Amino acid sequence: MGVKGNAILGLITLAAFIGCGLMAQAQESQVDYDGFVDLSAEISDYRSSRLVDLDTFNEMKTDSDTIILDTRSAEAYRLGHIDGAAHLNFSDFTDDKLAQLIPSKDTRILIYCNNNFTDNVAPVPVKRIELALNVPTFINLYGYGYENIYELDGAYPLAEPAIHWVGEVSPL
Repeated sequence: MGVKGNAILGLITLAAFIGCGLMAQAQESQVDYDGFVDLSAEISDYRSSRLVDLDTFNEMKTDSDTIILDTRSAEAYRLGHIDGAAHLNFSDFTDDKLAQLIPSKDTRILIYCNNNFTDNVAPVPVKRIELALNVPTFINLYGYGYENIYELDGAYPLAEPAIHWVGEVSPL
């Protein structure tokens, strides 16, 4: 084999090594179930200490360094939400999107979900209790470094005046 043949063979070999390296990288999982389970267990007691009743929730939301975060679908948010809530769909959580909405990790974040309401109608159909969106929202916010999180405790009718529900679907 001549110089030209050796050069071609060398390029093919190099390309194969690069290709194998890229395939190996592509096969590495970007999902860490055990890490999620560990994080969930780590913050279990912390989350329990951050459940607040409606009166406390409403008192906290008056602070200018507080955000009410609605992580339900955009359609559910459009149909109705707690007055003053900002929206970021849970499936859109990334470091960048969270930082755009909540620039300081010290900001107090109030969260709620469908299961905080007793109506069981759009836009708040009740989810299975063990799958309520509050739980993964809390865990994910904490995992992204936001630790000043409080979660609405209990379930209320949308027509409850203290809920301050606004949107296309009116509880009244």
